[in-house]
Amino acid sequence: MSTPVVDKAPGAARESVGARLVRALLTQRIVLLAILIVVVVLVMFYLSANDYLTAEYSTDYMASSLINAVPLAMLGLAELVVILSGRGGIDLSVGAIVSLAGMIFGFAYGEWGWTLWISVILAAVVGGLLGAVNGFLVSVVGFPALITTLATYYAYKSIAIVINNQSPISTPAIQDLYSTARSVELPVIGSYLPNFPLGLFTFLLPTVVVTWLLLARTTYGRRLYAIGTNDVAAQWSGINVRDTRFKAYVFAGVVSGLVAVVTVAQFASARPDAGTSGNGMALPAITIAVLGGVAITGGIGRVSGIVLATLLIVWLNAGILLYFVGNEGAQYQLLALGAVLVFAALLNGLTNRRYGGAR
Repeated sequence: MSTPVVDKAPGAARESVGARLVRALLTQRIVLLAILIVVVVLVMFYLSANDYLTAEYSTDYMASSLINAVPLAMLGLAELVVILSGRGGIDLSVGAIVSLAGMIFGFAYGEWGWTLWISVILAAVVGGLLGAVNGFLVSVVGFPALITTLATYYAYKSIAIVINNQSPISTPAIQDLYSTARSVELPVIGSYLPNFPLGLFTFLLPTVVVTWLLLARTTYGRRLYAIGTNDVAAQWSGINVRDTRFKAYVFAGVVSGLVAVVTVAQFASARPDAGTSGNGMALPAITIAVLGGVAITGGIGRVSGIVLATLLIVWLNAGILLYFVGNEGAQYQLLALGAVLVFAALLNGLTNRRYGGAR
């Protein structure tokens, strides 16, 4: 009686253990980001223990630095949804929407005397309307997303500056919002852990959950991935490509409006340049999206990648601030951000060519 012969795929038979490890690291972006986070944290703890840093890099410091992760991760999620929609999808105007929606929120809550929750809803609605302008121009008119959102970036930024004669809004009611940006102790296990910024639980966590549910558990999410992969095929299968892409920009605008409330609380002031000063908020958000494994061509990307990429950027920046004295640290943060963006783009290109994309 002869033994049956089981044929193996030629590629699988030739692939070594090392090649399989490389494949796993490149295609499983979550694993790669988790390893990079561990490496960054261990290096910073080593430098701190040997007095190379100007202050201690401790777990308390890491937890407090997460206050910067709230707006970054939220805008990274906004870019995730827009980029997933494909056809060069990108939103350069999110920082300007943060500035303009923040000023509207400042007027409503700080000067008109509206209640906090109604003012927050107003900021989200304003952000959604500004995003709808982007969505209309991109999905209905057919303008390129890069040019469209660059144009609206300038327009929204200009309106935010002139709407209050270039002055911030810093009434007592706005100043009192700073208390919502404080760090809090977690219930039950809080005495064993550092205090975490309240914004993680009031803004970031709900946004993460909603975005994950939207992409992973709804018909809209499946349609978004489909049009990002091949919008012609999606249209032939009966998907309303124009409507799906339009809603992606509206979602990004709503999230940007909520980020406006976060920044007003952190600054204790509604600043007309809150989202556009320096290099603005859009470029770091796009960097986080690319680093998190989002394919710039659309159709590929996960919420978990955005969250881990944000942690990597925030804790790397926190360490750089302690390594350099004075304002040099802020400048080297930009250098690190650029290096990370180039690394992420090269990594995504290599992964797409060899393995068809990361997961």
